[in-house]
Amino acid sequence: MWILLIGTALAVTPAELLEHGMAAQRGGDVDTALGKYQTCLTIDDAHVGCHWEIGWAYWTQGQWTEVVRHWERVRSLQPGHPEVDKHLPTARGHLKSQELARASAVGAPATLRPPLPAGRTVRLRAVGDIMLGTDFPDGFLPPNKGANLLDTVRPLLTDADVTFGNLEGPLCDGGQTHKCKPGQNCYAFRTPTAYGAYLKQAGFDLLSTANNHAADFGETCRTQTEETLEQLGIAYSGRPGTLATFDADGIKVGMIGFHSSRNSHYINDHDAAAGMVRAMKGTHDLVIVSFHGGAEGSKALHVPDEMEIFYGEQRGHLRVFAKRVIEAGADLVLGHGPHVPRGMQLIDGHLVAYSLGNFATYGRFNLSGPLGLSLVLEATLDHEGKLVSGKIIPVRQVGEGVPEPDDSGAAIDLVRSLSQEDFPGSAPTIAQDGTFAPAR
Repeated sequence: MWILLIGTALAVTPAELLEHGMAAQRGGDVDTALGKYQTCLTIDDAHVGCHWEIGWAYWTQGQWTEVVRHWERVRSLQPGHPEVDKHLPTARGHLKSQELARASAVGAPATLRPPLPAGRTVRLRAVGDIMLGTDFPDGFLPPNKGANLLDTVRPLLTDADVTFGNLEGPLCDGGQTHKCKPGQNCYAFRTPTAYGAYLKQAGFDLLSTANNHAADFGETCRTQTEETLEQLGIAYSGRPGTLATFDADGIKVGMIGFHSSRNSHYINDHDAAAGMVRAMKGTHDLVIVSFHGGAEGSKALHVPDEMEIFYGEQRGHLRVFAKRVIEAGADLVLGHGPHVPRGMQLIDGHLVAYSLGNFATYGRFNLSGPLGLSLVLEATLDHEGKLVSGKIIPVRQVGEGVPEPDDSGAAIDLVRSLSQEDFPGSAPTIAQDGTFAPAR
């Protein structure tokens, strides 16, 4: 089928409109691309290519109802389409999160938690990136199948009401990666599912799966990761629509994991993030927001007051993001992703830790200088979710990436100086022994 464009003598086919739309989209002109795809579908509503590509155009705009509608049409027209089963679940997850946020905005929640009694507190401990070794490529798994990797830090993790970490990569025994080309030095992680037991033994209650390695081995391994964590009783959040809940001695704690890619809850959509937090706050006593964002490396110690760009990717305007989610009801914001510790700030009494650094990253990480410094962050929150007191427990990774307590206290001094430099007037007071509290 084809159409004669008014005012021209040129006949344009759906295939040509698809090609023109894809060219416009590659050039960043999404509005023009949408116009081409819509014209294509006006001519031929059964054109699989135009339904598929218009879905991607709407994806960039966060219009999840339209993404799902067009990709479900692709599935009905071509059940064996090679990509639709891979990406449609993610779009549906975003739509679920969006609907949850809308529901909280237009009416009362289905239920409401009574406030915690005054004087009630909860003590949390949190760490940054965790990758307990990878079997891709060969030779990067720790000795004794990883059984002793967390031995020296386990007492630091189990001594809490709630323990959190960022799971940097999948727990999986199969799958395939399309991330690395033959002979290319790239980073794709896959940790055997058996290693999940070490996370449970170490005391982890909540794990974020929102990061740039979550899908290293495709949907097969992302699903296997989630199934493994569910079997272990570890709550997780990352893939759109996944929200973590943990009961800490009668205190209902929720956690939402965000990342700078739309394969997870999206850190750059502040309105959607705030809506999700408001919705969760109605049914939980405390809400934790986790984010994997910011630039990376030893030059990324500071938190700029602007959008951070790393290799062309928007990695979040983290100061604005933190403020928005706290205004929406988040009680604690925990950052990771830069691979170095960053400073801390208090916003309306609520703690924001902008990066907890690398914690247990075996075999494939550069651990020189501040990249090898880590910490266990302790935060005691009151019945309103505000900081009562906290502690930086310094950790250092040695050898190939084995975490152990650091008697030098280097992470304490680093986080103190970064907090004072980046957030004068809103940084907590951090003592020499790592204890901290709101400034007086």
